[in-house]
Amino acid sequence: MATELQLLWMALLLYTLAGSTAIGATVLATRFERVILAMILAGLAAHTLSLGLRWERLGHGPFITMFEILSSNVWSLLLIYAFAYWRAPAVRPAAAVVMPILLVMMAWLLVTSPAAGHYPPTYRTLWLYVHVLFGKIFLGAVLIAVGIAGLILLRRAGVRVARLTQLPDAGRLENLAFRFMALGFIFETLMLIAGAIWAQDAWGRYWAWDPLETWAFATWLALACFIHLRVTVRLEPHYSAALIIAVFVLAFLTFFGVPFVSTAPHKGAV
Repeated sequence: MATELQLLWMALLLYTLAGSTAIGATVLATRFERVILAMILAGLAAHTLSLGLRWERLGHGPFITMFEILSSNVWSLLLIYAFAYWRAPAVRPAAAVVMPILLVMMAWLLVTSPAAGHYPPTYRTLWLYVHVLFGKIFLGAVLIAVGIAGLILLRRAGVRVARLTQLPDAGRLENLAFRFMALGFIFETLMLIAGAIWAQDAWGRYWAWDPLETWAFATWLALACFIHLRVTVRLEPHYSAALIIAVFVLAFLTFFGVPFVSTAPHKGAV
């Protein structure tokens, strides 16, 4: 277990350095994209080893305790963002918004217990892995959209740091953010479908309106409403950006808030 934690702390340190460099690069208009990406990838490598060692030791994936949920989501969100950072140069400045959000999650991770949790028999199904995978892709896509939305709102608020003034106009940024939100909608829909199939296999019902299911459906409705408004009303970029952040807040509460209040068997963390 000591090796797992040492690798995790190494990864968190590299992530923190990447985030600090990203913020500094945005303020100073310096281009440290390769350095930032290299630090994120190095952190992901150490984090992957940490998760793999824990998986081998406990015999199950990192989705039981809050420690495991936070750790695996930090890993998956950074993996998705690193891929977008590599493939889409337009999202690179969004690291100044994305990384602070992830740093908050890392700080939360540091104060949770790394002790092993109980592995319920209902989790022994392939559909759980499918459900979790779709959920992570959904949250990662929305997080990238939030990063872009944050840039729009910062510039709207009059923040005139050099890097922000070099970005494309708000309309183009908002259109890119909308594409990631649409991608997130697809994967959240798949997440709900896979979750319903898992629930039928685990508890003999597809849907029961327990807290986690209700919040997940509310998030899906909020995202669907945003997409509908964006397509039909053609929102101003700053209004669209604000709605993107609102959807992300709801999704974040669903992923990381419900486990603290739910007493249902399907609660997200045990």
